[in-house]
Amino acid sequence: MNDRLKSLLTPFAAPAVESEDSAEDIAVAVNRSRDVVLARRVLWAGTSALRRRGLLGRDSIDADEGVYLVPCQWIHMFGMRFPIDVAFLDSTGRVLAIHHGLRPNRFSRPVLRAEGVLELASGRLNDTGTRVGDIIELQ
Repeated sequence: MNDRLKSLLTPFAAPAVESEDSAEDIAVAVNRSRDVVLARRVLWAGTSALRRRGLLGRDSIDADEGVYLVPCQWIHMFGMRFPIDVAFLDSTGRVLAIHHGLRPNRFSRPVLRAEGVLELASGRLNDTGTRVGDIIELQ
């Protein structure tokens, strides 16, 4: 993990939470390449239990919400009730791959160089013009 991303995630590396079923907020996900906010409330899922649960059990996700799964190189949508947009990020925050509107009961492609996955409301990446190669910063 590069130092810039480490400095962004360090406060969240050991969240002060009561249980492994809780998540810690990251204030904002910003596409620095396009100077646009992707989500104002991103939950950091850095434990195995949180990554397994992800967005399961929810009926939807607001356009201003997201989940950052780390470490993660692929996801599944089994048990999901709605499609999502997915951006695979490397250790510098660079977008390596995007899945637009990944539907329930599907797998993503594996992205072996990915350090984490940003899950957003379906259509959000397209609405913000986010493309492969853009830099996403988690503030």
